[in-house]
Amino acid sequence: MMGETIAAIATGMGDSGIGIIRISGDTALQIVDQIFQPVNKKKTILNMDSYTAAYGKIIYEDEIYDEAVALVMRAPKTYTTEDVVELDCHGGITVLKRVLDLVIRLGARPAEPGEFTKRAFLGGRIDMSQAESVMDLIHAKNDMAAKSSLLQLRGELKTVITDLRDTLLYNIAYIESALDDPENYSLDNFPQQLHTTVDNMLITVNHLLSTSENGRIIKEGIRTVIVGRPNAGKSSVLNMLLGEERAIVTEVAGTTRDTLEELVNIDGITLNIVDTAGIHDTEDIVEKIGVTKAMTTISDADLILYIVDGTCALNDDDYHIMDALQGKKVITLINKNDQNLVVDKLGITSKLETKILEISAKEGTGKEQLHDLLKSMFFNQELTYNDELYITNLRHKSLLYDTRESLNKVLESIDMGMGEDFFTIDLMSAYTSLGKIIGEELEDDLVNKIFAEFCMGK
Repeated sequence: MMGETIAAIATGMGDSGIGIIRISGDTALQIVDQIFQPVNKKKTILNMDSYTAAYGKIIYEDEIYDEAVALVMRAPKTYTTEDVVELDCHGGITVLKRVLDLVIRLGARPAEPGEFTKRAFLGGRIDMSQAESVMDLIHAKNDMAAKSSLLQLRGELKTVITDLRDTLLYNIAYIESALDDPENYSLDNFPQQLHTTVDNMLITVNHLLSTSENGRIIKEGIRTVIVGRPNAGKSSVLNMLLGEERAIVTEVAGTTRDTLEELVNIDGITLNIVDTAGIHDTEDIVEKIGVTKAMTTISDADLILYIVDGTCALNDDDYHIMDALQGKKVITLINKNDQNLVVDKLGITSKLETKILEISAKEGTGKEQLHDLLKSMFFNQELTYNDELYITNLRHKSLLYDTRESLNKVLESIDMGMGEDFFTIDLMSAYTSLGKIIGEELEDDLVNKIFAEFCMGK
């Protein structure tokens, strides 16, 4: 409930130099005033200006809890639109919990996950797309994900969605007015004009949807699976990409018997790498399980790094692997180019649509060329962030699909010569779908569910 004072630890739970307790609500200032004693005796929490700080002690009933800095932020120009006080304490979890317990004892209640941001949404300071971008920013795995989240936090998506909704609302209102007052509102050329308007709206919606795949990759990373025969150098390639000895590397074939997952950032994007067991015919029960898991991971991959031992000829295992890679994005890495290569490249390209790169995972050669190839395959060499708005949220993507479907139905109705009253049904459906993106048309249960996924103190 807005106004009810809430409090939570807003920083991580580990030991650190500083830990922040955030308090928001109608009585936030009064509660902190009871426990915070500024060194400057002329100051009190109640007489401090907004966005000013004071150094002092947290003390209650003659017991000192900590030395801290109190930052006062007065409604409505705060994160939550309410009165907010943040206590910058020492970062030990015991200290923070003691101070938080004291604040709760004096009238605040523990904040629910995401409740501070929920209040910012309910207070009208941000829309739902901006609220969701807060959590995306917190969980950003790379620079591009952080910049994309900041763009949405600044309201770029809200602006686009609001413009679309304004256009829809104008046309809905015009139809309703014309049906009620045909003498003053003409519909003679309206269907043709509406057709042009909807065509232009679809260009915008389709452009947003076209960014969703790269948006997912920016946010979640490229699902990358390393496959190949035993002892082709898969684990060595993983170690080369990571820049450290993460996977065990031996001359013994079949060292990796299970999948190994790691994250690596390459020039601003994230690879979610899965190193798999060597794929080959085997009677070993454990190896069979590993091979089965390796084949299963292929289906969900955005990218396959197919590792081939360049010092050996292709065999039945290689052809079996290439059969499984049909239709996937594949980079074939011919490993061990520091030795004499005998592998038949034409035998690979005749069987599989793939880019081929010679490397030596052991020597670390070919790494930069692999980075460039990744840029080319996924971002057309454009990995520098250029302030383009990406759709990174699956909920937004689904609602944009719903919007497109409704707009296409409007065009169908126009082309079939149906009456204008039929147009309003699908125009309103598109208006509602877009409204759900920015939180204008969301049910309370869904709002609560979205914010429940946030972290505590945010």
